[in-house]
Amino acid sequence: MRQTLSFTPSAKSEFLAGARHTTPLIIAATPFAVIYGALAIANGIPEWVIMAMSIFVFAGASQFIAVALIASGTPFAVIVLTVFVVNLRHLLYSASLMPQLAHVPRLLRVPMAFWMTDETFAIIKHRQTGDNDQAGFIPYYLGSALFMYSNWFFFSWVGMAMGQSIPDIANWGLDVAMVVAFVGIVVPALQRRADWACAFTAAISICLTHDWPHQTGLLFSSLLAIGVAMVIEYLQREVVK
Repeated sequence: MRQTLSFTPSAKSEFLAGARHTTPLIIAATPFAVIYGALAIANGIPEWVIMAMSIFVFAGASQFIAVALIASGTPFAVIVLTVFVVNLRHLLYSASLMPQLAHVPRLLRVPMAFWMTDETFAIIKHRQTGDNDQAGFIPYYLGSALFMYSNWFFFSWVGMAMGQSIPDIANWGLDVAMVVAFVGIVVPALQRRADWACAFTAAISICLTHDWPHQTGLLFSSLLAIGVAMVIEYLQREVVK
């Protein structure tokens, strides 16, 4: 039976619960939205592009990378491909949520996929009880996702305004905050051989290719690391057979 989005008292309660449970993660993500806006405007990116990225891309890591690539004059095709590779992890998120998404109307899956973030995925997985009762999944998901979306958009604008009023903010080294945050996210997730192989391959490769033009070393290292992880996963499955 397919789920439908209805504004019943129960649905409203789930919507608000999704937003409420996401609040701690939103507080943690807010500084990054501000930093993104400030760095983007400081690097000469037009205001409409900065806000359009927060509206139509809505991916913090990808937006930080895009800002760096745009500022360095990287070709548009390389920027798009790099952002695509960085966001491939969302395929894993979607696969993990297939039991819940199977009952969601197809037209609603599209915006839900767009609004998927690391934070919303974490909240949704934490909510799972292990049974087949998926009541409230859609409003709970939307409560989390829309709160995160509106917060990211607003504080991107705040950061852009700050970047216009604070001189030389691009030289403050604020972008290191995103690196530190992602280290904190990635390291605890390294639990399997394939995970560690992927991380080590990416680290070694990026050290060897950091001088490649237009940040193509980042793209190459990402693809290489993903390929190594896939090969190891395949070999492990063959051994089990």
